Amino acid sequence: MNLFDIIGPVMVGPSSSHTAGAAKIGNVCNKLMAEKIESAEIYLHGSFAETGKGHGTDKAIVGGLIGMACDDERLPESFDVAQEMGFKFTIQAADLGDVHPNTAKVIMHGVSGHSLEVVASSIGGGRIQVVMLDGVKANFSGESPTLIVHNVDKPGYITEVTRLLGIEHINIATMQLYRKKRGGEAVMVIECDECVPDSTIKELEKLEGIMKVSYYCPE
Repeated sequence: MNLFDIIGPVMVGPSSSHTAGAAKIGNVCNKLMAEKIESAEIYLHGSFAETGKGHGTDKAIVGGLIGMACDDERLPESFDVAQEMGFKFTIQAADLGDVHPNTAKVIMHGVSGHSLEVVASSIGGGRIQVVMLDGVKANFSGESPTLIVHNVDKPGYITEVTRLLGIEHINIATMQLYRKKRGGEAVMVIECDECVPDSTIKELEKLEGIMKVSYYCPE
């Protein structure tokens, strides 16, 4: 544990978990969407729902969704900024089940008609954990470039994805595999040491059996 795990990041307060972490959840959602978000439904669970309004959790998540970082001084005015941008959103409390008390579910709708559902938790010190993508289990922190590949659960896809990353000399830090059922939809969550080029993402999207590719880079 380092000092920033205790005192949190440089941020607009008052809380590293309820404010900075919430802003980071919104910001990660924004980058995963990879296009302008027209609207979003935001569901706050547990402590986020109970005490979040006083900590600015709602404004922090909306700020993150429209591209604000956790130290952006405009976070307290994010609702007004969102309205000026034409970004529509709803916020309500919800029981998301057996998850961390500081958890939010965000359902986004982009300008292309594409939608993405993200469930993420603020785990303290401004750190977060994405735990679900489009109803499929996931587990990544948003601290590293992360590639999420949805594919048909058949042999060969892991080899092809790692081959394409190897061509670009991208080192894999962690790799997690999930699936809903055998032979159904599978998900690879790959945290990398380097950013993944757009050309590699486009090559992955062309592969037969690849349903969707999402990418997050903190830079």
